[in-house]
Amino acid sequence: MSNFIIIAISILSGVLLNIFKTLPKDSHKIINLWIVYVALPAIALRFIPKMVWNSDLLFPILMPPAVFFAAFLFIEFIGKFKHLDKATKGGLLLTVGFSNLSFLGFPLTEAYYGKEGLQLAILCDQAGFITLSSLGLIAATYASSGNTSSFSFALLLKKLFSFPPTLAFIAAFILPKFIDLNNFDSVLKNLSATMVPMALFSVGLQLQFKHWKADKFLLGTALFYKLLLAPFLILISSWLFSIEKLFVQVSVLEAAMAPMVTGVIIATEFGLKPKLCTMILSFGIPISFLTTFLWYYFL
Repeated sequence: MSNFIIIAISILSGVLLNIFKTLPKDSHKIINLWIVYVALPAIALRFIPKMVWNSDLLFPILMPPAVFFAAFLFIEFIGKFKHLDKATKGGLLLTVGFSNLSFLGFPLTEAYYGKEGLQLAILCDQAGFITLSSLGLIAATYASSGNTSSFSFALLLKKLFSFPPTLAFIAAFILPKFIDLNNFDSVLKNLSATMVPMALFSVGLQLQFKHWKADKFLLGTALFYKLLLAPFLILISSWLFSIEKLFVQVSVLEAAMAPMVTGVIIATEFGLKPKLCTMILSFGIPISFLTTFLWYYFL
């Protein structure tokens, strides 16, 4: 319950401050700098070294990259019928290619499937963060590079490896061989705890429902994929394997969550249609409360 209260307070605070023009214009960009340079690296350093790899858990671990790759194919398919530039494709991919696996996913999964389900949700979240830190950042870097003709692999590497979450992601695999990061767990915990309220506050500052009709096709298409098609694809893929029922239920429910706030933050930082991405997120969060309940009932 406390998570939902924090969600409401964080978003509402941003909305009210934006309505009353309390903060300077584009204040969300300063907040995003904290998220990118401090909170996200802290999350990587805190959680990635603690990941436990187990073949029995392969399905929930592979769910986030599967949703990402399916989103890529879906966006490319839509692009055959409606012209989409690189920035639009990149923004859509970062928005609907990642689920809100923790702040929405944790309380909803625990409410529906208890502590056992929550443990699987945490694993999905860690796998999702690794996917975002690797494939997501590569996609963002490529999409922000302009026309394909001007793109160079060297430029991609330069942007990618100058991005703080990427460096923290790499460090999370290397540092534990030399340093016991558990000694810094309380510091990393406090820093990483700022990510969700700050990210949601930033979203609140940018929240918009006014001009949805201008992008209603992309808005509807994006939400259709994220809230309905993505979890359906995870469900039918489970039929190909012999997987414990709870593993399937949690994986499908997590895939059905609203877009990940962090993906939208990164899309904003890379200049990938931030208004469109924020609008998809703005509609996706409230609608997902209904659709995830329907998915739970169906499962």
